[in-house]
Amino acid sequence: MSEETEKSQGLRKERVGVVVSDCQEKTIIIRVDRKTAHKKYKKILVRSKRFHVHDEKNEAKLGDVVKIVETRPLSKLKRWRLTEIIRTTE
Repeated sequence: MSEETEKSQGLRKERVGVVVSDCQEKTIIIRVDRKTAHKKYKKILVRSKRFHVHDEKNEAKLGDVVKIVETRPLSKLKRWRLTEIIRTTE
């Protein structure tokens, strides 16, 4: 995408996560982990969230690290689109 297109679409959230499911057609599910400190004990906790992502060409495979970007609603659960595969597992 060019800069003009990106500006007209506004700022979109980006996330990096690991593919945990690629069973569906043109859809992958990724897990995004974030680290947060416990309020009282200050222990580092890992919180994760799963996102349904549109993968037009079925490129991403299980275990791949991918970058996704926010987009318009594509279905009941899909609001993210695959932009690039950062690291593959072979």
